[in-house]
Amino acid sequence: MILDPQTLTHQDAYKLLLGSVVPRPIAFVSSMGADGSLNLAPFSFFTVVASNPMSVVFSVMRRGPEATVKDTLANVEETGEFVVNIVNEALVPMMNASSADFPRGVSEFEAVGLTPLPSEVVRAPRVAESPINMECKLLRTVEVGDGPGGGTLVIGQVVRFHVRDELYDRGRIDPDKLQAVGRMAGTTYARTTDRFELARPVYVPEPSRP
Repeated sequence: MILDPQTLTHQDAYKLLLGSVVPRPIAFVSSMGADGSLNLAPFSFFTVVASNPMSVVFSVMRRGPEATVKDTLANVEETGEFVVNIVNEALVPMMNASSADFPRGVSEFEAVGLTPLPSEVVRAPRVAESPINMECKLLRTVEVGDGPGGGTLVIGQVVRFHVRDELYDRGRIDPDKLQAVGRMAGTTYARTTDRFELARPVYVPEPSRP
């Protein structure tokens, strides 16, 4: 089957993309508006960018026929700061609850029962219940499309890491203790408990012939 995205409805294109790119890690982003209001929202269009400078990226899609901008993006553009909080299995119910369409100015921290903790470098608070927090300074945003379904890439430099002591061992994060989750399509999520090892191959050139 060959599908041309340009011939699909927005909804069908969205479902095709989300069903194909799985599982996706979840950025639980906390931000603060210029007026001091707090916001907390999950984004599954999320990944790393580089280790030097250490940076991550998440994408904020525009909602509805009017292509409404989400509060997270408005806050990040106002302040240039945000925190990415990693979602583990224990956080899933609160993360899901925070995805409701709360009015601007309503703190999802309070609405879903999570605890804001002061960050060290940025003004936006961390999620106390998250096992890993990444304080980020905005590097740049990139607009992709300008209508419904379009998005804004938010690229941030990680300026502080907060990691629970029991997760960090000899420079590595213990995945069994982290218990991170990923997003599939629709209402389905995935655990990271079923893993396998695969060594990276080393290319050895064939000896030159005389």
